[in-house]
Amino acid sequence: MTQFQTHPTVRRAITIGAALSALIAVPAVADVKAGVDAWSQGDFSRAVSEWQLPAQDGDADALFNLAQAYRLGRGVAADVSRARQLYAEAAQKGHVKAADNYGLLLFQQGEQRTAMPLIRAASDRGDPRAQYVMGLAHFNADYADKDWPRAYALLTLAQSAGLPQASAALAQMDEYIPIEQRQQAQLLAREIEAEAGQRRAAELASVDLGKRPVTPTPAPRAIAPAPRPIPVPATARAASSRSGKWKVQLGAFGVKANADKLWNKLSGTSALSGTTKALVPAGRVTRLQAVGFANRAEAQAACTQLQRQGQACLVAKP
Repeated sequence: MTQFQTHPTVRRAITIGAALSALIAVPAVADVKAGVDAWSQGDFSRAVSEWQLPAQDGDADALFNLAQAYRLGRGVAADVSRARQLYAEAAQKGHVKAADNYGLLLFQQGEQRTAMPLIRAASDRGDPRAQYVMGLAHFNADYADKDWPRAYALLTLAQSAGLPQASAALAQMDEYIPIEQRQQAQLLAREIEAEAGQRRAAELASVDLGKRPVTPTPAPRAIAPAPRPIPVPATARAASSRSGKWKVQLGAFGVKANADKLWNKLSGTSALSGTTKALVPAGRVTRLQAVGFANRAEAQAACTQLQRQGQACLVAKP
């Protein structure tokens, strides 16, 4: 369920759908609340109309709500560029959730270095999407220091929050991170979780004192980030019809027939054009890999294209 917010001037609970937690605040600008009410009733066009004027006047919640509408294409035509602009404007006014979404959107669009400070801050506040990205960054030493216990701890928290891709990443990490570090990560995860709770409590206190125009709440529907995948070295070589030996791993399956089924589905895509299927035994599972990429950049480009189509993948070295 996507969540929208109102300016935190007066305290009051507003519920948007049965599954959402209450939000703090009735807006000083009544049109923002009217828009929230319209949205909760499914009248997206009226909601957008109500938010236009306060957004023009710089209301952070109205800006954030409009960004959500443009990203989802509800009440307006979907426009990610416009959503990005609105997230940025709201973030500049101190809107926490706008900053979180802005950072993840920047990362998804390939602006990792600009995005990482925002993602780190979101991770520190407990956003599971940001924790997922930071976990991979610490594992790969990519845009963050190599820190396998912290990587495993962050992915554990993301998995506990229900982020599906975190489970697959943890399964890969299990093959490389020593058991002692994984045990250390469990304790570290509790510390990170407690620190995140303290940060959120401090932000709520700041809102009550009127220090910042922010309404901290549970994260809106996730923007799926496209982080750099965990590099999984291949344990077996497979013949290829092309000269390249770099691989893209498409999944690990307990039932080999499911690997064949996925290959039949994906082999005709442009991202895997000219590659060869490789089935690599790995304990109780079979890894499905596409073989034939000339270098890491070519394999990564194919994997990124697949991720945009909703297919998880990892780049594997020769």
